[in-house]
Amino acid sequence: MYTASAARYDDMKYKRCGKSGLLLPVISLGLWHNFGDMDDFANMQQIIFSAFDCGITHFDLANNYGPPAGEAEINFGKIFKQDLRPYRDEMIISSKAGYYMWPGPYGEWGSRKYLIASLDQSLKRIGVDYVDIFYSHRFDPNTPLEETMMTLDQIVRSGKALYAGISSYDAEQTTKAIAILKSLGTPCLIHQPRYSMYDRWIEQPNAVVNKSVLDILGEEGIGCIAFSPLAQGLLTDKYLETIPAASRVGRGLSNGAISQNDISAAKIEQSRKLNEIAMKRGQSLAQMAIAWLLKDERITSVLVGASSTAQLNENANALKNMDFTHDELYNIEQVLRQ
Repeated sequence: MYTASAARYDDMKYKRCGKSGLLLPVISLGLWHNFGDMDDFANMQQIIFSAFDCGITHFDLANNYGPPAGEAEINFGKIFKQDLRPYRDEMIISSKAGYYMWPGPYGEWGSRKYLIASLDQSLKRIGVDYVDIFYSHRFDPNTPLEETMMTLDQIVRSGKALYAGISSYDAEQTTKAIAILKSLGTPCLIHQPRYSMYDRWIEQPNAVVNKSVLDILGEEGIGCIAFSPLAQGLLTDKYLETIPAASRVGRGLSNGAISQNDISAAKIEQSRKLNEIAMKRGQSLAQMAIAWLLKDERITSVLVGASSTAQLNENANALKNMDFTHDELYNIEQVLRQ
């Protein structure tokens, strides 16, 4: 039986999620990859245990994580039942719904029918009575936004989730969702966008609202948790030379997140130059990329994935150097503009 480290809260940093009462670890564990049916269960356990032992209290899931869809919740649920149930009140468990899960007209997007049915399935797979955060995983262009947000409100009021969030909504959609949830009395807790040095769309002003997603979240006092902070491995030392045969890309198992076409010679050269800056800081490229995101006070937490405990611990060690000099930030921008 697993026993958590008594020192688990000694080194992790926690930030308030917007204006809420909830504190999140600045590094959270995402289970998008490495928790499917092709992954080793004992390795999954060790990753989860190592995360909790270093103060990572937040575990981020979604109904479609695996592969196959649902498998990450099943595997996490097994680990939770066997080892983590005594620590439930120390954990933040989140899930989402929005992508395809089952055939027919009720198996994806943002209708009340789909969201509630999907959450009920997720709760059974994980083996919990509630999740701490439940997200609308993507904006549904065909369902009134009022219906999607009213469903999040209903889910929170029913006790099946403690907080409501949105993921991958653009600035205009985010503005409307925030307003609807506020009017219902269930404020939006958090937004989960894709964000990294190589993917900075949430910094760009939207033509309709003339604000960026980050601007809106900062003004409204809403948390932001970034996924894909390492650009699916491009901001690590994995692809600094070539595509490793043992990597997910090399094995054709990238789950659509990254392909060989994304790993161009120009991108590899860019990563090499960023890696040189990181080395001068005494960090790995991955550690610098995580610290770079967290320099912005509007970023509450960064979601990291891990295929091993060594990788997880490397990412967590980003906390050892979170500060940047003016010259470092300037040099990073110069590389990113190439």
